Amino acid sequence: MLYIKEPTGVYRPAPARTVMREANRLCDGRLRSETLILSSYDAQSAIGYRLRNKQHEVFACLFLDSTHRVLAFKEMFRGSINRATVHPREVVKKALQFNAAAIIFAHNHPSGDTQPSRQDIELTDTLKNILQVIDVRVLDHLVVGDEVYSFADNGKLNDNLYRR
Repeated sequence: MLYIKEPTGVYRPAPARTVMREANRLCDGRLRSETLILSSYDAQSAIGYRLRNKQHEVFACLFLDSTHRVLAFKEMFRGSINRATVHPREVVKKALQFNAAAIIFAHNHPSGDTQPSRQDIELTDTLKNILQVIDVRVLDHLVVGDEVYSFADNGKLNDNLYRR
């Protein structure tokens, strides 16, 4: 719980809007250029609040250099309440634009359920195979809902790819 100190010295619970504003401010600091992402925890704490509580699906990419420093975070595609169409060609274009060596995918489930769908798993495999051709490693795919599900932590990617 976040509290705000009134001019009278009394503390009261902060409104949800204030809490979200402060969470976004903290997340912005975590995604500055040069920030290191060395684990799924780092990725979850940097990305999670950015995609939580949206009323529509958003697919985003965190582009990293060869030492896993942040190059950019981009919300790439916006969809409806239960689906976002992802165009692999656009993901590849952005990866090349940022000269990324690694990438972390993230999307939200407005329902709050973080269990990846069959389509989520297939999309991850497709993107991983395409990006492998241009030497961009897929480190993780995060599904953001009430919690955050990590493909890497749950064995949906081959091994611990956060190691450089």
